[in-house]
Amino acid sequence: MTGGRGDSNHPPDTPGGTPPSCAQAGAYGDAHRPGEDAEHEVPAPDSLDRRSSERLDVTWLVDCEADDTFLYASITNISEMGIFVRTTQPLSIGTRLTLRFSPPGADGSYVLEGTVQWINEVRPLHDNPNPGMGIRFADLTPDDRERIVGTIRTIAYIRDAPVRSN
Repeated sequence: MTGGRGDSNHPPDTPGGTPPSCAQAGAYGDAHRPGEDAEHEVPAPDSLDRRSSERLDVTWLVDCEADDTFLYASITNISEMGIFVRTTQPLSIGTRLTLRFSPPGADGSYVLEGTVQWINEVRPLHDNPNPGMGIRFADLTPDDRERIVGTIRTIAYIRDAPVRSN
């Protein structure tokens, strides 16, 4: 998705591709309301180019490990740059973590490093259908990046393939 309002998995873009801070807009593109804690929703500075890669909706289990924190959640979308992890317990922005996941049909599992770039916290009494965190892959080897791109292309190809009827 490029430009536009965004949705609960993808904060909105602003003209020029720079995402807004929460002081400018909320995780859903709505105006910041006084009294809301926006501290955890401001994207990290190096997340400004996170829209440069196509996202693919998926539902894959993922294990996230950071220091002494273990989180079992699900990936709801992936790109060659990172993933969105749906969880009601997102880690803090800037947290470095190890991700372990096995896409269905992929040749083996992935063990990758990532950094939390933005979070969508659970907000009691607010509409918040997709709490979680955007994670950017870190220190990918060329082989890891090639595998991820290959997995994404394979899934996109399968989804776009015409359905044959007999």
